Amino acid sequence: MEKKLVKDKNKLFANKESKCHWVQIEPESEEYLKVWVKEPTFFEMEQAQTKVFDLNSATSDIKLNLSDLYRYLFETFVEKTEPSLSTIDLIRLNPYVGNQIKEILPNPFDLLEESEERKN
Repeated sequence: MEKKLVKDKNKLFANKESKCHWVQIEPESEEYLKVWVKEPTFFEMEQAQTKVFDLNSATSDIKLNLSDLYRYLFETFVEKTEPSLSTIDLIRLNPYVGNQIKEILPNPFDLLEESEERKN
């Protein structure tokens, strides 16, 4: 079977348009935060994966570091919010709002799962 070569190279690139999401500020609230999340590039996802583990070269200890990962994801992929929040504001979000945003951010572990599925 002959394979078809891509004609529009723009299909290969991450979408430039960020996607708008509505995040409820409290479980019973009628108020929302608008959050625009950009689509990741391959290298941004690779960079995110490097944030997961801390390697101490002196002791060869490896520690899981999700805090650095989530900080990277919030800083890299939250393009803007309404009302406008700074990076410092994003770090100070309460768990309810922060968890909702975490769910709409790109997941670097999805890339690992897709890679494993292709191998099998």
